[in-house]
Amino acid sequence: MLKIWGRKNSINVQKALWAIEETKIHYQHIDAGGDAGGLEEPEYLAMNPNGRIPTIDDGGFVLWESQAIVRYISAVHGETILWFNDPRRRAIADQWMDWTLSTLYPDFIDLFWRKVRTPSEDQKPERINALNKSLSKNFKILDSRLAETPFVGGHSFSMADIPAGTTAYRYFEMPIERPPLPHVEAWYDRLQQRPAYRNTIMLPFDDLYGHLAY
Repeated sequence: MLKIWGRKNSINVQKALWAIEETKIHYQHIDAGGDAGGLEEPEYLAMNPNGRIPTIDDGGFVLWESQAIVRYISAVHGETILWFNDPRRRAIADQWMDWTLSTLYPDFIDLFWRKVRTPSEDQKPERINALNKSLSKNFKILDSRLAETPFVGGHSFSMADIPAGTTAYRYFEMPIERPPLPHVEAWYDRLQQRPAYRNTIMLPFDDLYGHLAY
């Protein structure tokens, strides 16, 4: 049975959990990090020397780094659900997964921490506005992509939707101004129809923000 270590409210763990649940394989979740601790234990560091989450063990095969885990789960357990066998289609999925990590995530995570995790008296409105402006620009890029296809990787749901999709719930729940994003909103509506998305990403608001959520 596949095992995964990490906090369910970590955005990186959520990526892996979402991919796993889409495949409907049996798995064991082991709470780790945050209040659960365990990341500095020798047994854990032997699997993941970084002492970070998530980490998986799939029948003795150990893997860490959330994007790598999503790709592995997609290729091994989700070939008909998440994976594209065609190299060019898969390259497009890889492109958008990497774009999310390199372009969308940095401003998103910074804004999330400053707007949601920082006490209001310590927030810096000018910095928050600058981050939101930059983030809005990147979400408009995603909106343009989704004007062409219903899902990030093309005409069907795939692993390409997972990294960007994990941001959508937080983005639309944050108390910020958002530009018109009709295609992102329609895509987000489609994601919400997926049980695996609701189970792993759409946590109750207090659970999501009650502890460290990155």
